Amino acid sequence: MSQQHSAADPAPTTATLARRRDWWRDAVIYQVYPRSFADSNGDGMGDLEGVRGRLPYLRDLGVDAVWLSPFYASPQADAGYDVADYRAVDPMFGNLLDADALIRDAHGLGLRIIVDLVPNHSSDQHEWFKRALAEGPGSPSRDRYHFRPGKGENGELPPNDWESIFGGPAWTRVADGEWYLHLFAPEQPDFNWEHPAVGDEFRSILRFWLDMGVDGFRIDVAHGLVKAAGLPDLGGADQLKLLGNDVMPFFDQDGVHDVYRQWRHVLDEYAGDRIFVAEAWTPTVERTANYVRPDELHQAFNFQYLSTGWDAAELREVIDRTLEAMRPVGAPATWVLSNHDVTRHATRFANPPGLGTQIRTAGDRELGLRRARAATLLMLALPGSAYIYQGEELGLPDVVDLPDEVRQDPAYFRGAGQDGFRDGCRVPIPWTREGSSYGFGSGGSWLPQPANWGELSVEAQTGVAGSTLELYRGALAVRRARPDLGAGDAVEWLRAPEGVLAFRRGEFVCVANTGGESVTIPAYGRVLLASGELTEADGEAKLPADTTVWWTTA
Repeated sequence: MSQQHSAADPAPTTATLARRRDWWRDAVIYQVYPRSFADSNGDGMGDLEGVRGRLPYLRDLGVDAVWLSPFYASPQADAGYDVADYRAVDPMFGNLLDADALIRDAHGLGLRIIVDLVPNHSSDQHEWFKRALAEGPGSPSRDRYHFRPGKGENGELPPNDWESIFGGPAWTRVADGEWYLHLFAPEQPDFNWEHPAVGDEFRSILRFWLDMGVDGFRIDVAHGLVKAAGLPDLGGADQLKLLGNDVMPFFDQDGVHDVYRQWRHVLDEYAGDRIFVAEAWTPTVERTANYVRPDELHQAFNFQYLSTGWDAAELREVIDRTLEAMRPVGAPATWVLSNHDVTRHATRFANPPGLGTQIRTAGDRELGLRRARAATLLMLALPGSAYIYQGEELGLPDVVDLPDEVRQDPAYFRGAGQDGFRDGCRVPIPWTREGSSYGFGSGGSWLPQPANWGELSVEAQTGVAGSTLELYRGALAVRRARPDLGAGDAVEWLRAPEGVLAFRRGEFVCVANTGGESVTIPAYGRVLLASGELTEADGEAKLPADTTVWWTTA
């Protein structure tokens, strides 16, 4: 029979937020990609007022905090990760009054707000960079970025052999002959964090948004701020294959930790238990742990877990390594399955393993959804904090058949580097069964939505037993009712058949079958929740393939 949990506890109030310390250690944080969440004015682009209007949905879903991807003033060369003004809201999203209202309303509903911060690079339309271009070689303004003369007889070659994450060289030459560094798009010049003005400016930016009332910052490319002295050649081509697997002269340099210790001093000036979250791609989870030492950041994304296939042995290894790495620094583990930069896990798990995190094929949709639901229950059963990307609670797949002419991912147009298919996970989410954009807004959507989007909408799934949305609501209700579920830093592994993960946490037991066949296991107690059909008889349970179940032994 199908097992569902229906009793939801009330959401915390503003007063509860003020009382609860270290909330981030077991928080469930929901990522909102503003341009694709909700459109309030019918221009086809999501905005802050649209997010504000949907905050009650997020409260009722059961999350603790909302992380907003960038909404700053930007030419949008990389969907807002090219910031022209860190203290202004881009008009397409609203204005500072809209941001203030969103923060206040969220707090009134018991939700915290985390904003994205982009310190590795600015837009080429940032006032600093425009001044650097205008003032020319040797000017103090150029020292705030990485300007260098080129190699070759006439300086016609880049200063070193570094490659852009988006493909091609990481250097662009300007009219006066010098080159500037951009690890991403040419419209995103890298700051020089050796220059004191850069550090001063970002500490001021932190204070600006902390004064606005935000509860924390997600730090984009947290591993990239400091470059190796002298900007040495890396050697060889296909450098991007080394990302996340090897030491790079432009990533994960020890000097970044001095920056974050200074930032921590700023954050700790403010009341309210505010936090930093690092997007840090590192070669090992042990290197990731360096970012969350007690005097630095609070959390770091666990990309090793996100990159792991649906395989019991591989999952157990990365879970153990994560918990072991975080324990000495006293930081919580984090768990994430999807975000705005990778193929949604309902599509990744629909395809054969080993294809990476950007996949162009739809795969077996039914299989992918079954595995995604099971993977979510496994993730939410682990100790630490969990992240949910908008729309995954609806079981949304990636949209893999977008026409080339509507794509906006800059990596797609560079012709190398990342595959450039991130647009597929950024298609606006469906709220209603019908309408020009399935409830996203009244004027269509900036990326085309599939014809079946209405069937996956919030309206279509609300109150439907067994739907993916109700599965998420049930799981988050159980986590809220059992504070010890996200707490702690260890699991007790139980004996289980091959392809099955089983662990105990006090009176709670989680069993996940990653194999292709049903297995018979002990019935550990009363079923709290299951991602699929489960039958029990004579003290045993038959657990189908690609299914996770939660028990209580109490």
